[in-house]
Amino acid sequence: MKGQSSALAELYGGGPKLKEECGIFGIIGHPQAAAKIALGLHALQHRGQEAAGIITWDGAQFYSERHLGLVSDNFNDTATLDGLKGHAGIGHTRYSTTGDTVVRNIQPLYADIDRGGLGIAHNGNLTNARTLRKELIRKGSIFQTTTDSEVFMQLAALSRGITMVDKVIDSLALIEGAYALCILTQHSMIGVRDPQGIRPLVLGRVDGAPVLASETCAFDVIGAEFEREINPGEVVICHEDGTVESRQAFPAPKHPRPCIFELIYFARPNSFVDGQSVYEMRKKLGRKLAKEAPVEADIVSPIPDSGVPAAIGYAQKSGIPYEMALIRSHYSGRTFIQPDQAIREAGVARKHSANIGVVKGKRIVLVDDSLVRGTTSRKITQMLRDAGAKEVHFRIACPPIVFPDFYGIDTPSRDELMAANHSLEEMRAKIGADSLSFLSLDGLYKAFGKGPRDDDAPVFTDHCFTGDYPTPLTDQAQAHNKAVIEQLSLLAETS
Repeated sequence: MKGQSSALAELYGGGPKLKEECGIFGIIGHPQAAAKIALGLHALQHRGQEAAGIITWDGAQFYSERHLGLVSDNFNDTATLDGLKGHAGIGHTRYSTTGDTVVRNIQPLYADIDRGGLGIAHNGNLTNARTLRKELIRKGSIFQTTTDSEVFMQLAALSRGITMVDKVIDSLALIEGAYALCILTQHSMIGVRDPQGIRPLVLGRVDGAPVLASETCAFDVIGAEFEREINPGEVVICHEDGTVESRQAFPAPKHPRPCIFELIYFARPNSFVDGQSVYEMRKKLGRKLAKEAPVEADIVSPIPDSGVPAAIGYAQKSGIPYEMALIRSHYSGRTFIQPDQAIREAGVARKHSANIGVVKGKRIVLVDDSLVRGTTSRKITQMLRDAGAKEVHFRIACPPIVFPDFYGIDTPSRDELMAANHSLEEMRAKIGADSLSFLSLDGLYKAFGKGPRDDDAPVFTDHCFTGDYPTPLTDQAQAHNKAVIEQLSLLAETS
C-alpha cells in the first residue's frame, strides 16, 4: 500500500513517472501549413513521444488530427496532411505531466467559445491547476480532459473580453506556474510565454509567414529564419498577412528565470538559446567539470546521446582521449522518458552496449548530463565491468538533483531522487563506480557565463538543485495542508 506522501506525489504529477516536457509549433499565412507543422513537430519529437496532434484553419472551418504515438507514425502520408486544410495551424508533441496518456488529453485542445473557435497547445505545468479546476467545476464548468492545459480554455470561455486575444490575456491573470502557449483562432495565431520565462518560445519566419516553436531546431527543418525569443510575460499576435503584434501581459521581470534544464538536457544540441549554441554550452559544462573533478584515466566516454557534448568538453580540457565506450541502439527509444519503471530498467540493456574493443583493460571516465534515480547508471557500470573495464569513474555535468519539479519536466517525487536521499559516497557505492563527482552550482553558472550564482537574483530557474521555486506552489500547499482533492475524472477510456 502506498504511503500518504507517495500517493500525494502521484496525485500531483510527481509519482513514479519521469516527466518530460512537450513541444509546440505553429504557423500562419502559409499554403502548406499542415506539412510545415508536421516537419516542425518531427524536429521537436525529443520533447515528447506519447502523442502528437495538429489543428488547422482554412478560413471557414477548423480541422483536427490527434493520435497516440510518434509524429512519423501518424503524420507521414499525403492523405492525412491534405485533410488538414488551411493556411494556419498549431501542433503539439506530448509527454504527460498532468493527466493520463489517453486520447482526450492529446493536444492541441479545441473548444467553441464566445467569439469563435479556440485551439491551444501548451508546454509546461501549472502549479495551481487543481485548485482552479476545483473552483471552476463548482461554478458549473464542464471539463472534458484531465490535463491542466484545459484550465486556460475554461478561463478564456468565462472571460468577458471583447476579442479572443482579450479573453486569452484575461485567462493568464489567474494562472500560476510555467507555460508556453501556441493558440489558434479564426483571426490569428497567438504565442504566450509565462512571466518568468521558464518555458521557452521562439519566433521565426518562413516565406514571410510567422512561425512559433519551442526550439530553434524546428525552424531549421522547414527553412525558417529565427527572429527572436518571445519575452517573459509577452503575448504575440501573428496575422495571416505576416504582421506580428506584441503585448506585455505582465510587467517585464527584472530578472527573468528560464529553465536551466533546457540548456543541460531538454533542448536539442543544434538549437540556440539566448543567442548561444546549446551544443557549445554543453561542451563548456564538460570543460568546467574536468577542471573541478579531474581523475587519472585512459579514455573519456559519454553516455550517449545526452552526455556527448559534455564528454567532448571534458576530453578537450583534460587531454584524455575521447572514445565511445558505449554504443547506443537508435531503435530502442529513450529510457529517460519511458513512463514505467520496469520498462525503463529493461530498456537499458537494449539501449546501450559496451564497446569491448575500447573498454577492456581501460580506466574510463563516463560523462552524463544528469543523475536522477541512478538505475541506468548502475546497469551501465556493471555492463562496462563485465566487458573488462579496469575502472569506471562517473562525472555528471550538473549539480545533484535534490528537489522535485512542478513545471513540466523530468523529476519525480523527492523520495525517488537518488541525491536527495543519499550522500555522495552512498551514491557512488549504489551505482558501483570507482568515483563519482557532480559539477558545482557555481561551476554550472560560470560555464554558461552567468556565474557565480546570485542568490538574491538568480538568472535561471534552478529549483531542482536549490529548492528555490520562482512561483507559488498552490496545489502543493493544499496537499501539505491535507486539503480535499477530488479525483480528476471518473471516466476511464478503453481505447
